[in-house]
Amino acid sequence: MTSGTALEGFLAERSLALVGASRSSKKFGNLALRELRTKGYRVYPIHPSAHTIDGVQCYSRFADLPEIVDAALVIVPPGAAVSVVRDAAAAGIHHVWLQQGAESPEALKVCRELGMDVVSEQCILMFAHPTGYHKVHRWLWRLLRKLPAAPES
Repeated sequence: MTSGTALEGFLAERSLALVGASRSSKKFGNLALRELRTKGYRVYPIHPSAHTIDGVQCYSRFADLPEIVDAALVIVPPGAAVSVVRDAAAAGIHHVWLQQGAESPEALKVCRELGMDVVSEQCILMFAHPTGYHKVHRWLWRLLRKLPAAPES
């Protein structure tokens, strides 16, 4: 289960890597890339072969990023998430968000073994300054008490 501390730690990072944007602008990874950039995040897409996605420069691996980032948003199938998490840890990343659909017991286990703060079973767009549908979705989850517990003060 995701803790409020892990969630807040991830969202406090103003620059992050995003693994899972594609050349198809209709995928969720592309929506997250666009939305997070409009909310002031510096988002660096990691893609093995694309040079740009939605007009944003891509990087083939974490080591190629133009600045040090400590957060990675992972929007890939669960089978690929484990290697992404390992690569992120090797690059010094401590905060990982496994977007809904990317998590698996194995990926979560690897995050724990590597000492990473991990957010899973949550949609990043419900928490990163939500608007529109995601704001309503967050309100509904709050009403149903499905949001992660806030960190203790």
